[in-house]
Amino acid sequence: MLALAPSAAAQSVPAPGETTYATTPAIAKASCLRNCASARRARGGSTLKIVGAGLAAATEVVFMGAYGRRDNVRVPVRAGSDTRLHLQVPTGAVSGPLVVVTGQGTRSRASAPLSLLPPVAPPPNVALSAVPGPSEPGAPQLETGTSTTKAYVDARPAVRFSFRLSGAAPTTLRIELVSATTGATVKTWSPAAVAPGEVRSVSWSGRIGSVAAPAGRYSFRLIAAGASGATARSAQAGVVDRDSFDLYDHVFPIRGRHDYGEVGAAFGSGRGGRSHQGHDVFATCGTRLVAARGGRVQYEGYHGAAGNYLVIDGAGTDVDYAYMHMTAPTPFAAGDRVYTGQQVGTVGATGNARGCHLHFEMWGAPGWYDGGSAFDPLPSLQSWDSWS
Repeated sequence: MLALAPSAAAQSVPAPGETTYATTPAIAKASCLRNCASARRARGGSTLKIVGAGLAAATEVVFMGAYGRRDNVRVPVRAGSDTRLHLQVPTGAVSGPLVVVTGQGTRSRASAPLSLLPPVAPPPNVALSAVPGPSEPGAPQLETGTSTTKAYVDARPAVRFSFRLSGAAPTTLRIELVSATTGATVKTWSPAAVAPGEVRSVSWSGRIGSVAAPAGRYSFRLIAAGASGATARSAQAGVVDRDSFDLYDHVFPIRGRHDYGEVGAAFGSGRGGRSHQGHDVFATCGTRLVAARGGRVQYEGYHGAAGNYLVIDGAGTDVDYAYMHMTAPTPFAAGDRVYTGQQVGTVGATGNARGCHLHFEMWGAPGWYDGGSAFDPLPSLQSWDSWS
């Protein structure tokens, strides 16, 4: 059971200029009801039960995530009871507080952070294989495959969808990328007609235009029509386990065994008259370090305290990410483009460091020592660690 701190009791307050009353919902606790992980812990795809007060007016639950509004996930709900609410944990939700919202816009207090495990990975389909259909008589025969079941925004290589057709030559092709969370098609491709037996591919970097897509489960769907108009589809509408993958917006930066240190490693701990502006994650010297989120290198160099360091302005975010005490200078220079998961250095102990570790900082806009403010990166690190 997932115990949450009691929230404010439900109360009725008059809406300005109206004679009606708005109920303030309250969350007392939540527990995993179905499709749970071990020890009945919740994960993406689990059914969650929320117990509290004033829940009959609820229209959505917000999973607040770990690092600002960018990882918030909203789930529409259909409430019945005033004290009980059931909902499915969305695939893209990460650990963090919950908030219940009513149709009148009244919000509960944020609950204590709820720990969520990653969802069960979708079935792998890396090699081209025949699709389950549906298919009309005389339509092209389809084989499809998807390169991975786990992808990251702005990573290289991007997630790749491949296909091959046989039988009737296609006259029109359409590839849809479908969100399992909303059921909506978020991107489409219209490849030129291909010869039977030829393998073609499309790739996706996790962006919709210039904006990072929400974390969650997505599926590729191929639709091919022959000269007669007979159509074949790689999956039925609503099927999300064929050519599916989970998209995440960050990867954990240390690619090896690590620990989060003791009290002195934490954000805000004392540092001889100043405050620690990051979190220290300990690992063996030489352990590979990768970019938690891709972007442009803002600064790199050596500092007496930070040692060999690197600062990346996260693409599509308002966050700067700083990596310090690296074994050697990073190969990247200011202005270089770095992709999510790309190696930027190795764990070291250069500068003012006790033991091999990564000192990791996250800064809000306008940026690192450029008017922004550092914030505690530990909740983010722990979320990324849970899936990568």
